[in-house]
Amino acid sequence: MTMPRQFSLLVFDWDGTLMDSAGAIVSSLQAACRDLGLPEASDARARHIIGLGMNEAIAELLPQLEAADYPQFTERYRHHFLGQDHEIPLFPGVHAAISGLRDAGFMLAVATGKSRRGLDRVLQHTGLGEFFQGSRCADESFSKPHPAMLLELMEEFGVAPGKTLMIGDTSHDLQMANNAGVASLAAAYGAHPKDGLLAFSPLACTDSFGELALWLTTHA
Repeated sequence: MTMPRQFSLLVFDWDGTLMDSAGAIVSSLQAACRDLGLPEASDARARHIIGLGMNEAIAELLPQLEAADYPQFTERYRHHFLGQDHEIPLFPGVHAAISGLRDAGFMLAVATGKSRRGLDRVLQHTGLGEFFQGSRCADESFSKPHPAMLLELMEEFGVAPGKTLMIGDTSHDLQMANNAGVASLAAAYGAHPKDGLLAFSPLACTDSFGELALWLTTHA
């Protein structure tokens, strides 16, 4: 017996949810701090700002840094990250799962703290671009946890909040979902610790991408 579909639009975060990139982001942020002679951020602090837009991330990570110096920090971060981004893998099973969800008739989208240029590059590199019908990036909308990315995607596709699911690995993702009146699914294998994700009452909190994909197949 086929269960009725609960959702029509599945919106995925990228880093830490589909791609195993949290470690590379952390190391790149720390390297940028060293380049500019700034105190090196701890792993925990660097992981916490993953998912935010770049300016918002810098403001939280380095409150002592003048806004005029943000472009220099961003340049150094991107230098280090781009030097390794072609080596960063998707989590095992992502390509097959995303393809299967598209073939099952779900509308798929991405809401990410990446720039448009960065997302377009990685969508092309991974071969996943063909499966996503829409996307929003931090440099063309409000940064998470503001609800704008989800509100814009729902309007674009004509999907109500009750038929939309946000899937992400950070509190910023889940808080954005709450702010937009949208259900969420937590990826506890990514950047933020499980306890922090559970505080936002996701429908489930999964410990691997395989578990997340199974939940979507059986419950979404």
